[in-house]
Amino acid sequence: MTPPEQELEYLGDPETSPLRHPGSSHSPPHLGPSEQGRKQRGVGSPYLFIQLNELLGSPQNQEWRETGRWMLFEEKLDLQARRWSSPHVPTLSLSSVWELRALLTTGLVLLDCPVQSLSELTEQVTRVESLNPEVRERLKLVLLQRPQHHMQPMCWSAARRLGTSLCRGGHPTEMPSSAKEPALKEQLQSPLWQKLPPETEAAAVLVGELDFLTQRLGVFVHLSKPVVLGTLTEVPLPIRFVCIILGPPALGKGYHEMGRAAAVLLSDQLFRCSVCQASSPQDLVSAVDVFLEEVMVLPPGGGDLTERIPPSKCLSILHKRLPLQLQESKDSCNGNVNSKRDRHGYEHAPQAVSKELQRTGRLFGGLVQDIRRKAPWYLSDFLDALDVQSFSAILYIYLATITNAITFGGLLGDATDNIQGVLESFLGTAVAGSIFCFFAGQPLTILSSTGPVLVFERILFAFSRNHGLDYLPFRLWVGIWVAFFCLVLVATEASVLVRYFTRFTEEGFCALISLIFIYDAIGKMLSLTEAYPIYRPGLSEDTGFDPYGCLCYFPDTKGNMSLWKGQSPENKDAALRMVLGLANVSLLSPPECALQGGQPRGLGCHFVPDIAFFSLLLFFATFLCATILKNFKSSHFFPSKVRKVISDFSTVLAILLGCGLDASLGLSTPKLIVPSEFKPTHPGRRWLVPLFGANPWWLCLATALPALLMSILVFMDQQITAVILNRKEYQLQKGAGFHLDLFWVAMLMLMTSAFGLPWYVSTTVISLAHMDSLRRESETCVPGELPHFLGIREQRLTGLVVFILTGLSIFLAPGLKFIPMPVLYGIFFYMGMAALSSTQFSERVKLLLMPAKHQPDLLLLRHVPLSRIHLFTTVQLICLGLLWAVKSTAAAIVFPLMLLGLVGIRKALEWVFSPQELSWLDDPVREENEKKVQEEKSELIYQLRAPEINISVN
Repeated sequence: MTPPEQELEYLGDPETSPLRHPGSSHSPPHLGPSEQGRKQRGVGSPYLFIQLNELLGSPQNQEWRETGRWMLFEEKLDLQARRWSSPHVPTLSLSSVWELRALLTTGLVLLDCPVQSLSELTEQVTRVESLNPEVRERLKLVLLQRPQHHMQPMCWSAARRLGTSLCRGGHPTEMPSSAKEPALKEQLQSPLWQKLPPETEAAAVLVGELDFLTQRLGVFVHLSKPVVLGTLTEVPLPIRFVCIILGPPALGKGYHEMGRAAAVLLSDQLFRCSVCQASSPQDLVSAVDVFLEEVMVLPPGGGDLTERIPPSKCLSILHKRLPLQLQESKDSCNGNVNSKRDRHGYEHAPQAVSKELQRTGRLFGGLVQDIRRKAPWYLSDFLDALDVQSFSAILYIYLATITNAITFGGLLGDATDNIQGVLESFLGTAVAGSIFCFFAGQPLTILSSTGPVLVFERILFAFSRNHGLDYLPFRLWVGIWVAFFCLVLVATEASVLVRYFTRFTEEGFCALISLIFIYDAIGKMLSLTEAYPIYRPGLSEDTGFDPYGCLCYFPDTKGNMSLWKGQSPENKDAALRMVLGLANVSLLSPPECALQGGQPRGLGCHFVPDIAFFSLLLFFATFLCATILKNFKSSHFFPSKVRKVISDFSTVLAILLGCGLDASLGLSTPKLIVPSEFKPTHPGRRWLVPLFGANPWWLCLATALPALLMSILVFMDQQITAVILNRKEYQLQKGAGFHLDLFWVAMLMLMTSAFGLPWYVSTTVISLAHMDSLRRESETCVPGELPHFLGIREQRLTGLVVFILTGLSIFLAPGLKFIPMPVLYGIFFYMGMAALSSTQFSERVKLLLMPAKHQPDLLLLRHVPLSRIHLFTTVQLICLGLLWAVKSTAAAIVFPLMLLGLVGIRKALEWVFSPQELSWLDDPVREENEKKVQEEKSELIYQLRAPEINISVN
């Protein structure tokens, strides 16, 4: 007896339909759920595992065998090789989809079928009037046969671990008593089980030929609640859909291809959403028609149909396939879609002002809001760091931090006559960085000395030296004023101005800092050629000898040596044979020369391998190794977990490789030198800086002017880095803290000035490297699909440990002295290149040097003319060149104003480029463009309004 809740409908003429329930003389009754129940109906899981079972074997000995499976892509079972194919994009014949549509039109469609077992399902699908009782019983026996799955059994320990529970996402199920059966144990041993994402459901497609059937039988079932139907699929997942296609023997692969067509339909999420919201079988056929409208046809001869198309790296987003009206509403398939489009219909991210950048109108109101926003996350900031990925991030950023401290400490020592040096750099980095990571609003930020700040310190020292001022007290008052101005900015909520920092400003500043890292790394490597001269064989023009060679000199033949010096090179051997009676005496090895009574002379007698070239080898080997290992997670070697570990520890492995290569040869390459004594670099200074020293009292007021410029530099340097780190693509969940970060930078500016330590702000390159080392990706992904980016591991423990280790580096000096400096310079070079290549600016620079036919298919090129792209890139290159020129010349004092000028230049570009072009080339200014975008969107909806399709909207 049919349950009253079940919805059972037929298409076509009810009187002539072959699929009629017994005893129904008229059209079948509509026994569907109420409209309210249909609105509450779920749309199922976004992931669906689909298995194709096919009847194979002789007519007397047929059995169900798994021949294909789908998630997002198809995997075919190569029967002869007994292995699964690689995931690929499925290709179908158009006739198979039309045949399936025709079969569904006259077939049996069960919507919201409340079955609980496979036996109940077979009872429902076989209650068709055209089937006599004998055929119905034989059909039941066929459908209840256990299918044969093709699985590669995993190790027993993994199967035992997986067999403890059948909980899958949103469908928790206790282990049934049948779990002890061999069939279910076999299912739990499938390696596919542990790769499936949570909340995955299943669908089964059954196709085959039966000689006792006289006509084709098509059944489509949508279960009201997913349920595990025994061993129907190779993994024990709750089944949501069942499609049965059976019929008499026929020529060709008609049933097999129709089954593949049904599986491909079910693998489409939009089709599944339409089926879940269907109220009648006609809606199911309409969903097939919508699918056919989006089908791309490959003409005969247009390609090798046996070739399997590999999966695309970028899959289309579901809501982009819906009409414009439905994209802007809450539909049943994708929830809220808040996309905004410009007047040309292009989609862009919403530009709503974030909570961190809204004014409160109260003194220090933004600071208070930041503290209230970050306080609930404080405990989790430490607990979320408990992962092995944090360990790799600590090692990576620690080595980068001490390298940066040594590099900028050495440069600062050269600029200030060692009044501030490497020790002050280590101490300041450790103290300031630890305090910032412990209390800041965005603890992923790494504080360090930066190139622009170093330029300003060099200017201050030159000014104080030229005017006979005591440098450290002069610098102390500059720091006091800078801290005061920064506190004023915090009190007046000036950090909300970062909403005007678009990608134009961010990329210009990021490119500048990245180039500083690259320039310093290459400059340090080239300086090694002075400390370790390159061996250049050849004759000296003055002496006629090879200064790098090795000659055997005999003290008792001075006259003969004069004869040697006067001879041309081709007569040297003849001269030696004439004087000494020896052949090629100059080619004697040093030991043989000593045995003959001679003395080896020349640099080549004590030959040492070329340190400069070997250092370059270590430099490039470290850079290439770090780059290759970082991208190793997308390779095809080793299991995914191994690839992920190698990628997370890429820089650490690169450093260990460089150290191992250096240790194996035992060469005297320059090593990392860490101060071993805790005392100021300059012997004539104390730790605490006096207020005035030898300077006049009025100088404390005069320093306000340079402090104002320094405040602009600190504000721009700190906040541009903060904006870059808090971009939406990083998917940070705990929010930013622009006001709180600037407050602590001001406090640390006051502290470091009082103790004569370097000034610190957020460093863009190392902070980006810190973020990149803490990227989280999905561990389970469907076959053929790349891991999903889940966000950043937001915590404050890695930075805190890094800076504590930096302070303890003085005690770790015996172990750190084995690290070659070329290896650390290679890591410097890698960080600069990684930060530079992560920007759209670098991609557009490549387009300048690339012919149009070889340019990649970027979305940017589809919507903006190439000449306009080149014009925008040229403007950015000119700004970058001006920033570099100002930083490197005597005009560096106005460098902060140049950074501020980037915002004005970006504003002026609105007179040159249209809003649509800027929306692709740069982020639109949020507050000013939001109203304009809303107006353009309303106009677009009015112009492009089309008839609504019949899809229910929750």
